[in-house]
Amino acid sequence: MTKQKPLKHSQRRSIDARDYQSVPRPLAAMPKTFNDGQEIEPHHHPRDQFIYAVSGVMRVRTGDEAWIVPPDRAVYLPAQMDHAITMRGRVEMRTLYIERNAHRDLPHVPSVIEVSPLLRELVLALIDEPVIYDEKGRGGAAAFLILSEIARARRLSLMIPMPHDARLLRVCNALLADPANRYTLDGWTETAGASVRTLARLFENELGMSFAAWRQRVRFHNAFEAIIAGEPISEVARRNGYQSPSAFTAAFRKAMVEAPSSLRVERSVTRISAAA
Repeated sequence: MTKQKPLKHSQRRSIDARDYQSVPRPLAAMPKTFNDGQEIEPHHHPRDQFIYAVSGVMRVRTGDEAWIVPPDRAVYLPAQMDHAITMRGRVEMRTLYIERNAHRDLPHVPSVIEVSPLLRELVLALIDEPVIYDEKGRGGAAAFLILSEIARARRLSLMIPMPHDARLLRVCNALLADPANRYTLDGWTETAGASVRTLARLFENELGMSFAAWRQRVRFHNAFEAIIAGEPISEVARRNGYQSPSAFTAAFRKAMVEAPSSLRVERSVTRISAAA
């Protein structure tokens, strides 16, 4: 990656990530807008990255894992971690590029973290400051608090494990693209170029779960997107194979550690905060 000169106070804030990797500050904040379906091909950065969207939903992929990232969630990726991002809806991304030694308690592995209202406002405040902010002024205070909030933020179970085996990867990618697909494992043998027995073994060995359990996790992540977007829970339940909203809610709560209704409450709070 070509090294870029850091931006000066007077320059308009760049939307090129390379411009933020060598700024003489522990945090560098970049705003960028993406359209629905837009994709960022696999890449990495010299700094840690805090990937956050104030609106819209992102799908973030590394070689081993995938995450659904709605508003009020963020993905933290250590430096040099290859990753790709797909936008679901119009996404207003606010990315932080962070020096690895900026705080001793920053995540050391890819993580989804909860973005508190305070952390959200601090990120937006840092965006308003110069890229090379005054470390003894408002920018420096915001940066200090951001690091503290990230370090103490709750880690969330929003991960979908991904395989390395090319045969299984073809199946998993197809299900990620179409979570409502109703094929049993028998229906994926041609796509994979492997037998049912081989596919079942690969799911257990590479992903640590059965085909049905992995597909359920993908569907719940897909449901997560739909709920955040405001779709009725009854419709979300139906499209994900559940005969009643109550059965879906119970299963969703068990897998995602929160009820679907709590996502609606969080979104309403976010909207109120944004309008205030």
